[in-house]
Amino acid sequence: MTESSTPRTVEFWCDLQCPDCATALDDVRALRAAHGDGVDVVLRHFPLEKHKFAFPAAEAAEEAFAQGRGWPFVEALLGRVDELERGGTGFLVKLANELGLDGEELDTALIDGRHSFTVEADHAEAKAIGVKGTPTYVVAGKLLDGSKSQDGLRERIESLLA
Repeated sequence: MTESSTPRTVEFWCDLQCPDCATALDDVRALRAAHGDGVDVVLRHFPLEKHKFAFPAAEAAEEAFAQGRGWPFVEALLGRVDELERGGTGFLVKLANELGLDGEELDTALIDGRHSFTVEADHAEAKAIGVKGTPTYVVAGKLLDGSKSQDGLRERIESLLA
């Protein structure tokens, strides 16, 4: 593959219980629409301690990716963060079933912790590279913090992808 045909990567550091990450999803969708296969948006996990169900939500997302429906799960989950707050891990299983995933397997994954290492590794890497909050992006080696304000963030990402 030539360098020009290699997809550029945008790391989307996210807390799946974070309302700001739900808002940032519009930027992620816009990037995908504008660049198609030319941009690979990679979900990275940075569950914040203030969100009680962020860590299990990240594990559930990893299981959804393992079942081949990660992004639909992530998008649906971020669209319903209030329900996650009220329903906890039971809501994660319910959402998986609604999306045609194997909810029982997702529940088992939450119990046996098979994806906890992935989430913990992401969290540790985020701290090491200076992620302070969510959403945060890493594009072309540059850290873009959207946790305080997302104004102009998509434009900054676009300029780094150019």
